Amino acid sequence: MTNFLYKNDLPSDLKLGNSLAIDTETMGLVSSRDRLCVIQISSGDGNAHLVQFDKDNFAAPNLRKVLEDKNVLKIFHFARFDVGIIKHSFNIDLKNIYCTKIASKLCRTYTDNHGLKVLAEELIKAELSKKQQSSDWGNQEITKEQIKYAASDVLYLHRIKEKLDIMLEREDRSDLAKKCFDFIETRANLDLKGFEFDIFRH
Repeated sequence: MTNFLYKNDLPSDLKLGNSLAIDTETMGLVSSRDRLCVIQISSGDGNAHLVQFDKDNFAAPNLRKVLEDKNVLKIFHFARFDVGIIKHSFNIDLKNIYCTKIASKLCRTYTDNHGLKVLAEELIKAELSKKQQSSDWGNQEITKEQIKYAASDVLYLHRIKEKLDIMLEREDRSDLAKKCFDFIETRANLDLKGFEFDIFRH
């Protein structure tokens, strides 16, 4: 298991495959206000690839190619936020999205706990630390602890997805989950337009 850190883009010769776990680290949780600092990616092979951005430097042609590829499945936890911040920073509309948080809410209806830490512990018996979640990701040099934390947010998503897919199929909710995933792009765009409230509520 190795964590790789790059500046502003992925290497041009990096081969990641067609199913990627993706997460972001930002200066806050308002997509239209807070700066994207790091994107981390894993192909599920035990390695994590982190791209740290200089302020407002989002050219990243190699990363863009991966993100814009409609044939690449992009696995997130709480995709609504990550898709929104990527859209705001790169002006990219992501396709082929899977969200473990939505999947969990659809099939784990016996609980209200759908955080990544809970899913990792229950479904794959892995322990995640969230100590660096609220740390300063805007520093020019991020710490080893931050790198380890960021990597952990993508290293287990493939295995968690596998477990959730079994539960979704068992509860006859796979098609419903797919329709929800397809709506994430629109939901993120609504957030960026200021419609963060539930537009379907009376």
